[in-house]
Amino acid sequence: MNEVFTLAVSAILLAGFYSAMAYGLGLIYGVLRIVNLAHGGIIMASAYLTWQLFDHFAIDPFLAIPIALVVFFGVGVAIYLGLVRFLPRGPAGAVQSLLLLFGVWLVIRNIAYLLFTGNEQVIHTEYATSSVRILGASFSVARIAVFGVALVALFALHLLLTRTYLGRAIRAVAQNPDSCTLAGINVERVYVLTFGLGTALAGLAGVLASALFAFTPSFGASELLKSFVIIVLGGLGSIVGIATGAAVLAFAEVFSVYVVPPYLTSAVGFVLLVVVLVLRPGGLFGQRVLR
Repeated sequence: MNEVFTLAVSAILLAGFYSAMAYGLGLIYGVLRIVNLAHGGIIMASAYLTWQLFDHFAIDPFLAIPIALVVFFGVGVAIYLGLVRFLPRGPAGAVQSLLLLFGVWLVIRNIAYLLFTGNEQVIHTEYATSSVRILGASFSVARIAVFGVALVALFALHLLLTRTYLGRAIRAVAQNPDSCTLAGINVERVYVLTFGLGTALAGLAGVLASALFAFTPSFGASELLKSFVIIVLGGLGSIVGIATGAAVLAFAEVFSVYVVPPYLTSAVGFVLLVVVLVLRPGGLFGQRVLR
């Protein structure tokens, strides 16, 4: 029972990181109907920014969160205004957006290789190896802090989308942008702010990842794939569904050690993805069929 408790708490903590990792991708898709393949590159770039701030200015990774949010919000706005806004809307632009943002990801990764080489980087904080004991089991302080930040981010995003004028505009544009234009909502401005916010959330995920893992310029590929699995599990465009999808993926990966060898746990999420796409294509909290 002690082992099951340890695994359950570990899964909950991992779900917090996974949900923070997928918020930005889910938000951008939910409003713009664009799969942001640059998401993994932004996570990696944010990890390197956090490392630089820690290495040169001794800024703790968690204290670097406001800086990362501002920087990557600006990056997201620049990407949208410079590239994404010129894409055609609807199904015609789907493939073009995939190719364009995949190209942005490759550019970001190669810039990182030029600036930092391919050496693995780690942020060594005083609490990196610290742990706390809960009912006889030890848990990483860093993972608990990441879980707390993820909860705050979920709560803040929920308040933004439900209690503010901008949030109501974002939800309205996600449902019907043409009607929003008739109602006087500046749809293009909502797109800009949404893409910036989604990119800022990817930057947040990069900060949290840097506090937990070592990273190289190739970092972010696995995170992008798992983020996609999460938003499909939870329902495309559903923020609450993203948190639920993250929990499902985390529990499946952690408890799969009873069924499969440890080196196969990363494949569990993709098996879940196939099962959900077959049984419920709209995800756990999405529509069953999207036409």
